[in-house]
Amino acid sequence: MTFQRARSEEQREIRRRAILDTAAAMLDEMPVAEVSLNELSRRVGLAKSNVLRYFESREAVLLELLDDFMGRWLAELAGELAAGIEADAAPDARAGRLAEILSRSLADRKVLCDLFGAQGGVLEHNVSVEVVKRHKRSSLARLADMTALVRRHVPELGDDTQLFCLMGLVSAGALAAYVPPPPSLLAAYAEEPALGVLHLELRDALRASFTSALLGILPRT
Repeated sequence: MTFQRARSEEQREIRRRAILDTAAAMLDEMPVAEVSLNELSRRVGLAKSNVLRYFESREAVLLELLDDFMGRWLAELAGELAAGIEADAAPDARAGRLAEILSRSLADRKVLCDLFGAQGGVLEHNVSVEVVKRHKRSSLARLADMTALVRRHVPELGDDTQLFCLMGLVSAGALAAYVPPPPSLLAAYAEEPALGVLHLELRDALRASFTSALLGILPRT
């Protein structure tokens, strides 16, 4: 892909979108840590200096992707929860369905989980104060959207809903780092199966985490 010099706001937006789309495609092939600005520049067909005209660093690119992916996920999650949770079911039944749907939905979006995992330790470094402020405003708005969505289906969570959502996203990022296990670990499990007794697939691990959190928050009856 090659570009002429962007001379209009529309052309600049097309170029920004191309950079984001290329970075998203790279994340389908490699973990966040392996996405480099040099390779992104090569794939998008721009000099590195030109990419930096649109995004101040690779971390800035990935933070914007995180926001994009989060918005798309929440839009789809709204439909998944509406279809999967019966409004007149008992609170514990609705909470169980919430844990099941959230775990399935996030496990199917491994890239989003990887970005969650890299957010605090990697992506919020090497960016300006303005980029961080813009990212945090967006993150708080997304968290508010998720909180309202979860509260709609399990209102019994009350004031703890936001904390549950925040911890759920943090858990998804942390647990995704262990899936899939590296080849050396798989080889060790094959040679000595007892070593893998605690290994869980991402969906199962997320479901266990969400269920435990919900059981601790729901009021006792």
